[in-house]
Amino acid sequence: MKKALLLFIVLLSFNQLYAQKNILPRFVRRMFFEKDSSRRSSFIVLPALTSAPETGLEFGGSFLYSFYTDTANKRTNVSSIFGYATATTKGQNRMSIGSSYWTPSNNFHYSANVSYINFPSDFYGIGNNTLLAYKDHVDEKRFKLAFDGERKLGQYVYLGFVAGELNYRYGDKEANGIFTTDPYIEEKFGGNEVYAGPSFLFDSRDRNTYSTRGVIVTSYLNIMHGLFTNNNYKGAFFNLEYSQFFPLSKRFVLGLDVQTQNLLGGSSPFYLMPTLGNDEIMRGYYNGRYRDRNLLVGQTELRYRISDRFGAAVFTGTGEVFHDSFSFNQLKPNYGGGLRYFFDVEKGLAVRMDYGFGQKVPGEPRQSGLYLSLGQSF
Repeated sequence: MKKALLLFIVLLSFNQLYAQKNILPRFVRRMFFEKDSSRRSSFIVLPALTSAPETGLEFGGSFLYSFYTDTANKRTNVSSIFGYATATTKGQNRMSIGSSYWTPSNNFHYSANVSYINFPSDFYGIGNNTLLAYKDHVDEKRFKLAFDGERKLGQYVYLGFVAGELNYRYGDKEANGIFTTDPYIEEKFGGNEVYAGPSFLFDSRDRNTYSTRGVIVTSYLNIMHGLFTNNNYKGAFFNLEYSQFFPLSKRFVLGLDVQTQNLLGGSSPFYLMPTLGNDEIMRGYYNGRYRDRNLLVGQTELRYRISDRFGAAVFTGTGEVFHDSFSFNQLKPNYGGGLRYFFDVEKGLAVRMDYGFGQKVPGEPRQSGLYLSLGQSF
């Protein structure tokens, strides 16, 4: 009830602010409320307010600089630089800055990101059927440096590469918890890895922010090697995601999204395993409650554009994590809905608020969560 009330208060505040926009300073009106068809660059400073089951409320500051490298060609995707620094009600904090750069006519695409996260959180063990009773509070610190680039080879096809470095550090706050006692958890203290590999992109969407038609397929293979204390580790991580959008009418769009992630190699560092649940897919699940070597998830989302500024969506999906073999009997449900506020109508940039529901495990409350995020779920 408190989360539903918070969602109502946030939406009511947006509505009241929009109704009284003329009393705001000119630069604020330009950032959040005025339409601009000139395709000029924009700089927006936002008080960061997000939410997820694993963070509670997350607050801080963020900025978004968006621009076009070619204002004459309307098919050139919008580029952006985004950064934030936040803290959460569960004692976590993180900082990140990233960029997405599209050259004129989308001939090349480059993205880069550097982030640091101090993220104490709950660990439940490994597998698709962990229990709330297993919950063990664990300290986690993460540093990530990532870069990728793609070159356009056809009308919709891009080939490229990914590269980066990962650093994870862990400590168990409960000496007798599952994190300490489970012998099947590998690399409990974390480790360092560097990775590189090929990437593939097929993108026929009408736009890369609020898509109403087309297909996007993204895939990459991270070939990883350990450094320092875990320099014997060799493995790989494979990701494949397919999304398609169907315009049902002027205001309705149906989106379909399917994703698989796979940890390859003989070793299974727990922190490299795919996890179920985040603000983009399987909304409602605590991220990290379920983790294993393989993940397969799918969702569909019906989007309704109420007006230029406001939208709504309902979604449903299913998925699971598994060690070796996939089982239809182990699929978990997910469903929910939310609202969107488009603060930049021309570029299709929006703030998204969703509430997702998940599985009801016997003896536990139904898994659910509120999400306040920037951009569409997929």
